[in-house]
Amino acid sequence: MNEVLKKSWPKELPDKLEYRLGEKPLHEYLLQNAKELPDKPGYIFYGNTIAWKKLEDYMRSFAGFLKIQGIKKGDCVGLYMQNCPQYLIAHYAVQMIGAIVVPLNPMYKESELDYFINEGEIKAIVLGDELYTQVDNIKDNMSSLQFLVTTNYADFLPESLTLPIPDELLSKKKDIENAFDMKRMMDSVDPLIETEPIDIWNDVGLMVFTSGTTGRPKAAMLTYGNALFKTAATVHSYRLEQEDKTLASAPLCHIAGMVMGVNIPVYRALSCVLLTRFDPEAAIKAIEDYKINKLYTVATMNAAIVNYPEIESRDLTSLELNFATSFGMQVDEQLAQKWKSLTNGCVLLEAAYGLSETHTCDTFMPIEHIKYGTCGIATYDTKIRIVDMETGEDLPPGEQGEIVVKNPGVFKGYLNRPDATEETLRDGWVFTGDIGKVDEDGYLYFNGRIKEMIKSSGFSIFPEDVESLMSDHEAISQVACIGVPDASKGEIVKAYVVLKPQYKGKISENELIDWAKDKMAAYKYPRSLEFIDSLPATSSGKVLRRLLKE
Repeated sequence: MNEVLKKSWPKELPDKLEYRLGEKPLHEYLLQNAKELPDKPGYIFYGNTIAWKKLEDYMRSFAGFLKIQGIKKGDCVGLYMQNCPQYLIAHYAVQMIGAIVVPLNPMYKESELDYFINEGEIKAIVLGDELYTQVDNIKDNMSSLQFLVTTNYADFLPESLTLPIPDELLSKKKDIENAFDMKRMMDSVDPLIETEPIDIWNDVGLMVFTSGTTGRPKAAMLTYGNALFKTAATVHSYRLEQEDKTLASAPLCHIAGMVMGVNIPVYRALSCVLLTRFDPEAAIKAIEDYKINKLYTVATMNAAIVNYPEIESRDLTSLELNFATSFGMQVDEQLAQKWKSLTNGCVLLEAAYGLSETHTCDTFMPIEHIKYGTCGIATYDTKIRIVDMETGEDLPPGEQGEIVVKNPGVFKGYLNRPDATEETLRDGWVFTGDIGKVDEDGYLYFNGRIKEMIKSSGFSIFPEDVESLMSDHEAISQVACIGVPDASKGEIVKAYVVLKPQYKGKISENELIDWAKDKMAAYKYPRSLEFIDSLPATSSGKVLRRLLKE
């Protein structure tokens, strides 16, 4: 299989991955950028240009504050906010002192946060001040949580905005007594001078929540080296240069959005226009005004731009390369041709295959030899096997089985979950729970998921998570959730509910959906619900979701 995997390796790329500044954590790359390119724009936020030296100053100041507050190497710090410069500053400040970044999706509601904060043993949270109430209402449940730091997005907005902006970014700054103000702390605290020594391949710098193969979300522990490797592999396989300009609108709290928006600009010292979230008009205007030439998107973003009113009159001709992810719709040849025509030549291709446990980007698409419908070929230093799902034996090219991956991006395991770690991580190989095949040219096909994770609009939804939250309703006796196809979102959650006898005929499906909408992130709550007398289950009581799908 290894020979097949290398069969289509581009002749334009070196065989061996060499790190631009050597094997060091990415925050050290940021410090080097500040030293060598102090005035070069690092990030541009709705017209506010932040040069590399200024980013270093912010990072050192916030790291100094965290250290004064007692955060030390190995401690977990949650980041709970929209895309913004404060996210980037906090991410690298946390890692500068050897602590661990724990991204928390700003769509999470209280019951979800309660679980994640306790599961991750989070000691501090940096959050948008509009989200403060969510955390304040549950903070007494959290034995590990020591303090909160709030930030207002307007702290990093210019007086004159250059791009359309969501209303919540213009909300008035809140004066919160029980939290530190991030900007105030950065302006008043002495900067941290010495960075914490890092064992790059062993020290954990990031924990992301993922389902693994089963169960409620678990905290996957990723090292500083995992992040460096996958960032470097992506930069060099797609030949990104220091002169390139990128646009980041995917959520930075997602592993793919993090690689593209947090890591790549720092590793390559390129300039990145940052949007709090995707908006067609803001993205189009950013491409026009800042001459973006390299772009990461989700396929539905491309479709939104292609179908935008009067798009033919806009100038997207600066775009050269657009790597995209097939969430919600496929990155296929038809979409690629529309994109090429609209942009006067920009190449649209599938970005990668990957998962949180491998810091994503395990494959890349050779630019000169694109195969639509595939995830491309194995990236640097990566081995991929396809194994029989029952026997575990390796399968030859063309045969479908479980995708198994090994490379320097592979995680250390799940926090406090040895059994789950043992199930997923075996002798350095990640058993992904995904079904696929490798063809004779070494291209990987992703054909579905063994695990019952639901993918909706690019978000990963864990059935057990939704079921646990739904079970809090007093009328529900049992509940099981599955994913059902949806034309715009890829999949939506459908819940099968067994009501307690006293509630039968007294509560409707829509009432339960409305209740769930208030308790869960917008992408997660069930869009469809059906009452059922009993759930199909094994003799031991395990619910058979596959029978619900059938």
